[in-house]
Amino acid sequence: MKKIFICSPFRGDLKGNSEKAARYCRKAYEEGCLPIAPHLMFPQFLNEGSLKERTDGISMGMKLMQECDEVWVYGKTTEGMAQEVKFAVEHGIPVWFKETQEGGMPDEAGNGCNKDNR
Repeated sequence: MKKIFICSPFRGDLKGNSEKAARYCRKAYEEGCLPIAPHLMFPQFLNEGSLKERTDGISMGMKLMQECDEVWVYGKTTEGMAQEVKFAVEHGIPVWFKETQEGGMPDEAGNGCNKDNR
C-alpha cells in the first residue's frame, strides 16, 4: 500500500482547512493508499500559535514524509507547504500537485494506488 503524504493549507481557516485535509485523506484512502497528514494530528498536542512548536511540527512531519512514497499537494501553496515540497524534492520523493475544483475537491485524485500495493 502506497503511503501518501497529504500537503495542504492549515493556518488561517483552521476548521475549514482541517475539513478539507480530512477529505483529501479520504480520497487517498478510497484510492487504496495510506494517507499521512501530520497537520491533522500534530495540532492535537502542539500549539500552532507557538513558532517553536509550529517549527517542530513541520520538522516532525518531514521525518514522517521520508517514509512516504509520494506527496500530494492540494490548494494554494503556503510557506509551510513550500518547505515540505522542497524537502520532498531534495529527498527524491515524487510530488503531485492536485488541482482543486470549487468545493475544494481534486479534479483528478490518485496516482494508481490500487495498481501498486507497496
